[in-house]
Amino acid sequence: MTPPETPPETPPETRQAEPSRLMSIGLVAGPILSMIDSSIVNVAVPDLVRELGRPLSTVQWAVSGYLLSLAVGLALTSYAARRFGLLPAYIGSLAGFTLASLACAFAPGAGALIAFRAVQGLCGAPMVPLAVGLLIGGAAGDRPARMPVTAGLAFFAAPALGVSAGGLLISAYGWRSMFLVNLPIGLLALPGAVAAYRAGMGTAADRGTRLDVPGLALLASGLALSTYGVERAAGHGWADPWWPVGLLLLAGYVLWARRRPQAALALDLVRDSGRALVLALCTVASVVLFAVLFLAPLYLQGIQHRSATVTGLALLPQGLAMGLSAPLSARIAERFSVRVTVAAGMLFLAVMTGLMALFGAGTPVWLTTLVLCGRGLAIGFTSQPLVLSLLGGLAPERVPDGNTLFSVAQRLAGSFGIALLATFYASRGAATGSPLTGLHESVLILAAVALLGAFGAVWLRTAAPAGAPVPAA
Repeated sequence: MTPPETPPETPPETRQAEPSRLMSIGLVAGPILSMIDSSIVNVAVPDLVRELGRPLSTVQWAVSGYLLSLAVGLALTSYAARRFGLLPAYIGSLAGFTLASLACAFAPGAGALIAFRAVQGLCGAPMVPLAVGLLIGGAAGDRPARMPVTAGLAFFAAPALGVSAGGLLISAYGWRSMFLVNLPIGLLALPGAVAAYRAGMGTAADRGTRLDVPGLALLASGLALSTYGVERAAGHGWADPWWPVGLLLLAGYVLWARRRPQAALALDLVRDSGRALVLALCTVASVVLFAVLFLAPLYLQGIQHRSATVTGLALLPQGLAMGLSAPLSARIAERFSVRVTVAAGMLFLAVMTGLMALFGAGTPVWLTTLVLCGRGLAIGFTSQPLVLSLLGGLAPERVPDGNTLFSVAQRLAGSFGIALLATFYASRGAATGSPLTGLHESVLILAAVALLGAFGAVWLRTAAPAGAPVPAA
């Protein structure tokens, strides 16, 4: 009897595995740590000034240094994914971030804390693009690309968790607990990531990939100076030269990358006008999200004089609503179209953001939380289909390029959007003598931006190109 033929083994470049629960934990935990740590230290700055005995101008570098090194890490992500493979690059980033968190917790002074925070940012930046590439990069043929429910919940809830977790941990255990809590999470995630590697997830390493040193220098310095410049602009004015220099360096990178086959960050993905529109709408949603995460604490703590704990608890349900609505939005987009889903989500986002203009000094916290939850639902319905559309049809090895491009655009748009809004909020509050007026006018601007996004979504294509796993724009 002739034995049945053994099917040929899938080449390592395209081999994928369905993630087990352990693997999913390993791939989701890293991005959660990175996103939470982007904002959690902001809450601890007053405690750091008091306990470390250093001025605010010095301690603030624990925040700025993280953001600057995060920009450099983002610039390195695509190269690391190609050169070492998705999972080895992710495991290395996760291990480095966990060790840096431990070092931050036991930092003897401000200088050591700033240095370890910079290492945190460098290791934390690649984890989100790499993890998303691993979780949804295996879609092939006519199987829709979907992010697991737990991943969607974690990714969308993480930005709000930073403020919430920071307030609760600091009030209960002090600022060092913010970093110590990363240790068990990182140690729990590493076995799952290693299991995913052994199961054959991800893409194989391409040892022939060369590092684009001039392009990397232009991209990393441009991102870092732009991020640092807009952060300073909110407090020192827009005459500061750092952010214009950063934008000039980024423009230089665009010119450089057009002539390079292996650029540090691939820009060929947005030569198609449809994907460029999707990327623009992604950044619009990000600006409206992060700007309110900046305004809401100012309203609750500065105008209503709520505690940090109450503020954190009020913001947390918004992130949970985003995570719960994200998986549902992907299914709705498959049934109706990305165009309908995103346009409706943007319109609802405009309405819920505009309702914040009705907030007053005596508005109950539960009502504020309810409106923020409505915004969370709208952003979940908007962002998930857009991200999947941006990545739809890409080969697994190109998914990190697309997601890194999205992360860079999101970071730049979010930084400039929040800085401009902070300047407007402060100037209008000073001119009218009422911070509440500054809040009302700021949220109306954000509502108008979301409404503009709803009109832009009308131009999204509904038909997917051949072979695309999701309705790609």
